[in-house]
Amino acid sequence: MKLLPGMLLVGAVLTACVSAPTITPAESRLASGNLGLGGTKTPAISDTWWHAFGDVQLDSLIDQALHGSPTLAAALARVRQAQAELSMSRAVSYPQVSVDGQETRQRFSENYIIPPPFGGSTDWIGTAQAKLDWSLDFWGKQSAMVAMAQRSAEAAELDMAAARLALAGVLTQTYIDLARSCALRDLAAATVKQRASILELTNTRVRNGLESTTAQKNAEVLLALARADRIRADSNLELTRHQIAALIGRGADVYATIREPGLNLDVIPLPPVLPADLLARRADIQAARARIDAALSGRDVARKAFYPDMNIAAFAGWSSIGLDQMFSASARTYGAGPAIHLPVFDAGELRAQYAGATAALDAAVADYNGAVIDAVKQTADTLTQLRTLQEQAAEQGIALDAARESFRLAEIRYRNGIDAQLNVLDAETTLLEAERRSTSLHADIKSQRVALLMAFGGGFELADPLQENTQ
Repeated sequence: MKLLPGMLLVGAVLTACVSAPTITPAESRLASGNLGLGGTKTPAISDTWWHAFGDVQLDSLIDQALHGSPTLAAALARVRQAQAELSMSRAVSYPQVSVDGQETRQRFSENYIIPPPFGGSTDWIGTAQAKLDWSLDFWGKQSAMVAMAQRSAEAAELDMAAARLALAGVLTQTYIDLARSCALRDLAAATVKQRASILELTNTRVRNGLESTTAQKNAEVLLALARADRIRADSNLELTRHQIAALIGRGADVYATIREPGLNLDVIPLPPVLPADLLARRADIQAARARIDAALSGRDVARKAFYPDMNIAAFAGWSSIGLDQMFSASARTYGAGPAIHLPVFDAGELRAQYAGATAALDAAVADYNGAVIDAVKQTADTLTQLRTLQEQAAEQGIALDAARESFRLAEIRYRNGIDAQLNVLDAETTLLEAERRSTSLHADIKSQRVALLMAFGGGFELADPLQENTQ
């Protein structure tokens, strides 16, 4: 061990033979202050926000999805993989102890280092040793490797959180589509009933000589078309059930058990502007940020690869020719000492690794900036779309009321023989289109509210804020 200080000095001097190049990262991280996030911080959203809707079936479906979705299973596997890699990187920092044993039957050369009587004879060679290897982290390379693995594991966990929230959001939006499909199915059924009533009235008027057979055929055609629409509405409803079953990781066994929804999406207040803490609310943004930190640590690892590696090795055990004295005191063997690895000439390999690590950092920063810009755009777009839909719904409500009154009056006039069938059918067509548009608009508003909730982070809250790393 007296040689160790000298070896450290030699290592420090010889390290200059291969020095790290000066490579400056090309990318810099966007600051939230430059993104127009000027609103105040908004109250946190519960990470189980769907419970507020008061729909027991939705609660059950999301719970099943969070436990049975193949997408989440894959994300969880990536978390376990990252955690295992973190454990591996930490293990390198500790002494490694191993035990080896070997027995070999061998003929010894008469003309080599072992003289007679063993030279020229055949005997057993036995060895049993305990070994200790310890890589000393003088320059912090191993610590940087642990930090890189830790940030990568954090990124995988944040990806998992983002996947959970995205799945809950998609399932809720599909559930809203189920409500839309149910409403359109009911509307189609009501239209069939309404047109059957018009056909019955038309048949009576034809028998009384008040209408032509052409009007009768028109009514029959419209009734058949309404029945076709009802069949299509039933099919869309079933397809939506299939989609929900797939999202929860189930199959045909649950199709018939998915009932008509009943939920109130106005119970969760949402801010009307971009919140100042938007980036902190988004698991995907925080995952991208963790990958920047991992890339920074990776660059640190590549830089410290230019320094010498210092190790301590020791062993103790027995070695013997002939097994009868294998574990005797005279067969004991032991030793210990330092080892050093100096990068003197590597044909540019270390410089290439450092350049690659810097490029990986630039890529991570660019990915983060792209994710930030996309998040701001997504949130702003959703706010705009929601406002537009709400304004459209208000006007559509006025149009729907007018269409209902117009059809009511036209039907009364037709029954009283004042108006022709064509006026009733025109009024009915207008009413049907108004009801369909109104139903779809209200479903779109509900879906956009969920989209906005997800754009605001979907209830994600970073329990242990990541430390700021600067370049």
